[in-house]
Amino acid sequence: MSTCAKVSRDLAEPLAGTAATARTWLLVEQPGPWGADALTSSHLDPTLGRALEKATEGTGVRIALIRRPGRHADCHTVAERQVYAAHTTPGNVWLRNATTSDPEQLLTLDFAELGRGLPATFDITLDGRPHTGDPLALVCTNGKRDRCCALLGRPLAAELAASGVRGAWEVTHLGGHRFSPTLLVLPFGYAYGRAEAHAVKEVLQGVREGRVVTEGCRGGSTWERPGQAAELAVRAAACVDAAGALSVVRTEGEAPRWEVTIAHTDGRHWLVTVAQGASSPPRAESCGSALGSPARMDVTAVRELSRTAAVRPATR
Repeated sequence: MSTCAKVSRDLAEPLAGTAATARTWLLVEQPGPWGADALTSSHLDPTLGRALEKATEGTGVRIALIRRPGRHADCHTVAERQVYAAHTTPGNVWLRNATTSDPEQLLTLDFAELGRGLPATFDITLDGRPHTGDPLALVCTNGKRDRCCALLGRPLAAELAASGVRGAWEVTHLGGHRFSPTLLVLPFGYAYGRAEAHAVKEVLQGVREGRVVTEGCRGGSTWERPGQAAELAVRAAACVDAAGALSVVRTEGEAPRWEVTIAHTDGRHWLVTVAQGASSPPRAESCGSALGSPARMDVTAVRELSRTAAVRPATR
């Protein structure tokens, strides 16, 4: 059977610079079936789902539904839901959790504050607290968006849970169906594609140790796509694996070419040239969609800057 994921893998389509963008993630437990647009086509009240989608627009917050791996009872009523909020910007990375019996409470959150990395509204509204358990491994399993997410994602999520990964959850949508199984790891917010259980466990061990595993990495969700590709290129070129060591401090230019400045906490800076290319030959970005040429982020140069050249006003 030919699927978008198989074609992408066979063509060795690059993963870097393909992660969904979000400075802050809000994850809400919702058991049972999910539709293609899960916030409005699951057993979550669709009116609430639409209101949450509207409330998060332009805030840097991305909201998704989660459920535990395995068979899902068709529950219309959920007594208590797990809720997570995670901010992924280096220097202010945090992961907090709460429970709620009334998901309408979510509408009273200050999403602009959450997007800026301020957790007070989450703590006050939901009695949130720092997450002290294992890092979260969120595997996209929503087959209603793309069959690859169900065919490849659900077995991975189940294998992780069965092997004792306590932070394993299924999630509704991470983008990039053709890179299935796709995975987001919190709190650092790095996304992975074509994931396998043994590799996921290495990634999670890295998170526990404050490291980023770059093999199979699509990018850090806090950055736009050129910044994702540039940051991964600097990690590879300079052998940097510390999770909070690098930041995108400046992106200049526009498609199809950007100059991205990456800063290290030790004062080093790099200038990375990123070019947007078109994937060839044409392929479907999702099962059942028309053939196309998905954009790819190609790093064409990585240059370390002198200290004086690097001292310029930072912009995002």
